[in-house]
Amino acid sequence: MTNQRLFNEKKPLQWAEDMCRSLMNRYEPVKLPPADRWHYHQGVFLCGMHDVWVETDKEDYYLYFKEYVDKLVDEEGNFLFRRSELDAIQPGLLLFPLYKATGDKRYKIAAGKLRNLLKTLNRTKEGGFWHKDQYPYQMWLDGLYMAGPFTILYGQSFSEPELTELVLHQESLMRKHTKDEKTGLYFHGWDETGTTSWSLSETHTAPEIWGRSLGWYGIALVNIIEMLPEGHPNREELIGVLRELIANLVKYQDDKTGLWYQIVDKGDRSDNWLESSCSALFVFTIAKAVNLGYVDKNYYAAAEKGYDGIVNNYIKVTPDGSLALTGICIGTSIGVYEYYVNRDTVENDLHGVGAFILASVQMHQYSAG
Repeated sequence: MTNQRLFNEKKPLQWAEDMCRSLMNRYEPVKLPPADRWHYHQGVFLCGMHDVWVETDKEDYYLYFKEYVDKLVDEEGNFLFRRSELDAIQPGLLLFPLYKATGDKRYKIAAGKLRNLLKTLNRTKEGGFWHKDQYPYQMWLDGLYMAGPFTILYGQSFSEPELTELVLHQESLMRKHTKDEKTGLYFHGWDETGTTSWSLSETHTAPEIWGRSLGWYGIALVNIIEMLPEGHPNREELIGVLRELIANLVKYQDDKTGLWYQIVDKGDRSDNWLESSCSALFVFTIAKAVNLGYVDKNYYAAAEKGYDGIVNNYIKVTPDGSLALTGICIGTSIGVYEYYVNRDTVENDLHGVGAFILASVQMHQYSAG
């Protein structure tokens, strides 16, 4: 049987499991790169593993992400994390299922420390969180996923419902300041002062629509909507925002491969290239929106085409039989067009692997539903 036929016959949940196990066999949990750090790279990957655990009930997945947390969070709930950035909050999503499963107070204490970052992080005049202190006065699309779902979940878990409104305010500011009316998509970020080298003079936005940042916004948006109770006054508005986003994303999907470009709206440029992590995030966003009934089920065809594009173009089997996801852009700040298209790509960067696993679970849920 050919490799291509094997690829075509494998189901999404099996892809997710095989990708999880490829990294589990290579790294003990705390050594996932960057090793020995509380970091969103590991957080995204392990959130994907959490979803696989929920689908399969295989305990070794649970024990793996639990060990990652337990090696970094001590018995009193102390741990080292960067206190000047939204990125530090995202791995906190792992604390909730651990606290629910064990009742161990250290997970609640650790979550409280991350929640309290929201009291000290710098903000714009409108109350928008700076992405990091090293990027003063800047809001990035990435930040909505890095802190948004955790913050809502914390508020719902520990009786702070006002935190939901805080997150919705952040989303509204990002949408207000980064939306590109021409494409209906969103620029990577916005500088309140307009003094950065990249900010456009009239709008202070980033000059480009970078795939992965837009993917973080999409995954955050669909997850936030899911977390809002029926009847919440913002729920229908956000469903409308999501529908518009997905309709516009599909316009820029590559016809041949089903993938999306590093600079999403400039696929006609010869130096632009198709990127796997943003494609996986878009597949997740579309598939989950279909699964939850937020968009017409006809959009599933776009998710399926994108998913097949990732599998057929960017997954390879390594000599030891494990899987590698390729075509993943390395960590990237905000810049001009040439900066983005000249970024390197790497294999099995957890940005991309985590996004692929998350997308795989959503694809499985559609077929299983």
